[in-house]
Amino acid sequence: MANNSVNNKRIAKNTIALYFRMMITMAVSLYTSRVILEYLGVQDYGIYNAVGGFVMMLSYLNSSLSAGSSRFLTYELGTGNRERLHQVFSSVLTVHILFALIILILGETIGLWFVYNKINIPPDRIDAAIWCYHLSLLTCMMTITQAPYNASIISHERMKLYAYTSIIDVMAKLLVVYMLTLTSLDRLKVYAILLFIVSISMMIFYRWYCVRHFEETHYNFSYDKSIIKEVLSYSGWNVFATTSVSLCTQGVTVITNMFFNPGVVAARAIANQVDHTARHFFTNFKTASNPQIVKSYAEGDYERSKFLVFQTAKFGYFLMLMLGLPIILVAHPLLMGWLGQVPEYSVEYLQFAILTSLAAVFDTTFYTALYAKGQIKENSFVSSLSIFVGFIVIFILFKLGFSPTWSAIVLFISQCVIAFIIKPIMLVKIVNYRLSEILLLFADCLKVTIIAIVVPVTLYVFKSIFPNQIIEFIILVIVSVLSVALSSWFLGLDKGVRNKLISSINNKFKKNAL
Repeated sequence: MANNSVNNKRIAKNTIALYFRMMITMAVSLYTSRVILEYLGVQDYGIYNAVGGFVMMLSYLNSSLSAGSSRFLTYELGTGNRERLHQVFSSVLTVHILFALIILILGETIGLWFVYNKINIPPDRIDAAIWCYHLSLLTCMMTITQAPYNASIISHERMKLYAYTSIIDVMAKLLVVYMLTLTSLDRLKVYAILLFIVSISMMIFYRWYCVRHFEETHYNFSYDKSIIKEVLSYSGWNVFATTSVSLCTQGVTVITNMFFNPGVVAARAIANQVDHTARHFFTNFKTASNPQIVKSYAEGDYERSKFLVFQTAKFGYFLMLMLGLPIILVAHPLLMGWLGQVPEYSVEYLQFAILTSLAAVFDTTFYTALYAKGQIKENSFVSSLSIFVGFIVIFILFKLGFSPTWSAIVLFISQCVIAFIIKPIMLVKIVNYRLSEILLLFADCLKVTIIAIVVPVTLYVFKSIFPNQIIEFIILVIVSVLSVALSSWFLGLDKGVRNKLISSINNKFKKNAL
């Protein structure tokens, strides 16, 4: 019990560290996005996201190996076998290096042909687009070989490192934006080069930190067949899942560019950035919880592992709803105030992206239970099949001349099918969860949602009563946040959890007073 208390405190501290990191990066990214859009223009901003999006499709395959790396490193930490931990790291890094070389070959052949022949780029911007493509490909290669190091940091739960380095990272990106305003050269090329330098510098620092602090990250060329087979067997099925994620994000961006102009791609990219910023509120909490979920399972404490999965899903959903509801209601004035302009389709993209993220909370959290057990074959196949079908439907709709916003609608429907039907069935069949427990979780979240939206939505419907948009914006945001917070506290949390939180807060105040 005492050990669980220590682990819970570690989760809380790591979550706070990640939220500190998020607040810094969120503030800077929102500011820099406005400046970048202003100085690059909608067309170049769309080109950068379309070309970079294709490279990201390749790098998403790396997520298959990354997930395997993180899972096995965390699991070995849980078992305490240091010798095998070092073998796992070295073997996994060898595979990542080989995979990076394969990506380079594919990127400079098939990928380059695709950029020249299939992506919709104005003739006078093709040279700058190719610059962006090559630099994005090099960044992708470094990211692939970086994955085992990041997995080690997360496995050791050193989340404070991310908080500290975020300060350096955002200062560097602010410098990039400042230099962009000064240069008279091609700004798209300059932007791509400077971002490449920042990304590579941060990766080098993380590697140095890992080598200095984690003994297992001292790489020795190793290719342990038994370890590689185990990791690749796990990751092989995960390819389906990560490929579907790639199609959901970068793949849809690419085909959007094939059917529509770069301005539409820019609108989608802007909406996705706001959504990703909002999603960080949940992702940080989940990142802090995941190692404990896996370690508890490795130690045989299945009940604690399950408890953490459900608590992560519930708290994560409430956090996402607290931020997502006001964003949906004030999407247009939010984008106008942020960017000074609202690209066509960006409001609809943003609203459906937030709804999709709310469903994704359950999808990604439930996946952690399968991930902890190391049995993801069925999930990867069925979930990916659902996404592939959605991708094909989007392509057909675009071919038939439908609006680009239909891509957001289809992705939302696909995510709901996965989160509320496929994943619960998997948990019952594979991890022996009880369906009644999962339905109770859904019921608690649905109850909070229904009660929380009543007042904000009513105000939104009758928003003409407000004297101006600024007052409307402020009131809708405040009322939405308070409504979700109060509904979550009184309806979403049971009395025992509320008492523990109150006790924890009181203890903190007493310590600070002393």
